[in-house]
Amino acid sequence: MLEVTNLSCGYGDIIVARELSFSVNEGEVLSVIGANGAGKSSTLNCLCGIVEKIHGSICINGFEIGELIPEQRIQHGIALVPEGRRVFPDLSVNENLTVGGHIVDRKLLETNREKVFSYFPRLGERPKQLAGSLSGGEQQMLAFGRALMSLPKLLLVDEMSLGLMPKVVDECYQVLQDLKDNGVAIILVEQNTERALAVADHVLVIEAGNLYWQGSSAELAQNPAAVEAMMGSSA
Repeated sequence: MLEVTNLSCGYGDIIVARELSFSVNEGEVLSVIGANGAGKSSTLNCLCGIVEKIHGSICINGFEIGELIPEQRIQHGIALVPEGRRVFPDLSVNENLTVGGHIVDRKLLETNREKVFSYFPRLGERPKQLAGSLSGGEQQMLAFGRALMSLPKLLLVDEMSLGLMPKVVDECYQVLQDLKDNGVAIILVEQNTERALAVADHVLVIEAGNLYWQGSSAELAQNPAAVEAMMGSSA
């Protein structure tokens, strides 16, 4: 589904991730783990075109998308659930979802919206409420639902559980599991390493912008050095 080769990205002359290579297939979850400032979020944002690609290749189903603008990458099936939610506060729940589904045929918009409401019933109870007046957990649900409106083949999820009550985290992870079961490829950046590893097929450990280790979740448990580097993610 996604093949990344020797990817370096950054901001102007500042390189924040160097020579990363990894892949994720349909119905798989890749958890990206590392300490704060390791380059995890920047790597996700580079995949969807927000952060500059300095070097390397990003291919979806064999098609190079590394030079495309973000709007074009959405057409290839990428969607992002950003860190900090970043909903449109002055738009309603319905309007936020409509924005997320802007590339979808109008006939599918309502179908997709109802699917989001089935995942997150609380959003369905307040479709006309302004997003800025929602609770933090409801805003996270909305950010998640907005990404799903475009029917992504590759979902990028950045710090989904940050600052949320455990019940909301459970709801969001249940949706992730359902998406995985239905063939969506997922890349998950998550400070909650226990939850991230529970859902992951593969793990990427990044340290100071460099690939430190990668392998399966089972292999990680047998690698003390990688576990030690991973534990820096809670710092």
